[in-house]
Amino acid sequence: MKVVQLLPELDSGGVERGTLELARYLVEQGHESTVISGGGRMVQTLEFEGSRHLSWPIGRKRLTTLMMVPKLRRWLEAEKPDILHLRSRVPAWVAWLAWRKMDPKTRPRLVTTVHGFNSVNRWSEIMTSGERVICVSDSVRQFVIEHYPKVSPDRLKVIHRGVDPIDYPHGWKPSTEWREKFETDFPNTRGKLLITLPGRITRLKGHDHFLRILASLKDLPMHGVIAGGAHPKKQAYLAEIRALADAGGLHNQVTFTGNRSDLKNILAISDVVLSLTSQPESFGRTTLEALSLGVPVVGYAHGGVGEQLDLLFPAGKVPPGDHVSAASIIRSFLTTRPDVPATHPFTLQRMLEQTVAVYRELLGTPVA
Repeated sequence: MKVVQLLPELDSGGVERGTLELARYLVEQGHESTVISGGGRMVQTLEFEGSRHLSWPIGRKRLTTLMMVPKLRRWLEAEKPDILHLRSRVPAWVAWLAWRKMDPKTRPRLVTTVHGFNSVNRWSEIMTSGERVICVSDSVRQFVIEHYPKVSPDRLKVIHRGVDPIDYPHGWKPSTEWREKFETDFPNTRGKLLITLPGRITRLKGHDHFLRILASLKDLPMHGVIAGGAHPKKQAYLAEIRALADAGGLHNQVTFTGNRSDLKNILAISDVVLSLTSQPESFGRTTLEALSLGVPVVGYAHGGVGEQLDLLFPAGKVPPGDHVSAASIIRSFLTTRPDVPATHPFTLQRMLEQTVAVYRELLGTPVA
C-alpha cells in the first residue's frame, strides 16, 4: 500500500507520536509511507526510519492555507496513493477539498481519526468526513454518534491508542545514576513517597485538585511532582498554581519539574500517578504508560482514562471531580501498594495492526 498521513506539524505530542509509530510500522511491513506536515523536530526520525516527508505549511490557521488545495490535488493525482489519512482539522479541510474534486474511481480512499473531544461545529465535523473514521476510544465514538448524527455508525472504527510493553515493561526502574541526578536537581523528592501529576500546565489538568489532595496528605512522608511544562501563554496560570501551593503551605511538598524528556523515568519512580482532568480525555496515554510500568493510577473515571481503569485497574477509579475520594484512595495505596496487572490489551502492536486492517478493509470495498 501507499499511505499518506497529514497533520499540522511533527514537533511533539500524542498525535505526532502516533503518526511516527504508524509510519515506522508501514515501512517495516513493506508499504510506502509519506507524511505531509509543516515540519518539526520529529522529521529527522521519520525520515531515518524510512518514510518520506513533505514540508508543506498545511496546518496554518489562515485563509491562505486554502491555496494548498490545488497543489495537493495535483500531487495526489501524480502520486496515486492508496490511502489518505487525515489527523487534524486544518490539514483535513485542505485535503478533503482537494480529494472531493478528484475522480472517485482513482482517488485515494479517505480515512480520518478523531483524536479528541473537539468543539462541536461544522469546522470540527470535517474529522468525521472519512470513508472510515477511527475513534481513539469508545468515549470518542459515543461523542461522534451523539453530536454528528449524519455519520453512519458503520463508518466508525474504535482503535484504542497503545504503548509498547517493550518500551514500558512492568516493574522497570531507571538507573541509579538517573535517580541520583533527579534527586540532586529536585532534593525535596529524596526519600519520599512520590505522587505525580503528569501533563502540560493547563487549567484542564486539575492542578488545583492536586494541591488539595496533597494538603490532605501532609501527615505522610509524601511529595507531589507536577511533571510538565507551561507554554509561554500559560505562565500566568503557572504563577497562580505556584501561589496556591505556597498559600497551602506546600512549597516544600510539591516540585514543578518543567518540560522533561524523561517522563517515563519519573512515572517509573512514582508511587502513584494521577489523572485529574476537569474534562474527559479522549484516551490518556500517560496513565496507560504508568499502568504498563506497574505503577498504580488514581483517576477521574471519565473518557478514555475511565475506560482504561474499568478494564485494567478499577481500584483507581474516582468519580469525576471528587478530590476527597481521590485523596482517600491515594492514602490507602501509599500505605499498602496494590498490584497492577502485568499485561494489558492496549498495545502498540494491536493499534498498528488494527489501523492497517482498516486500510485493507476499505480498499476491499467498492467506491460509494
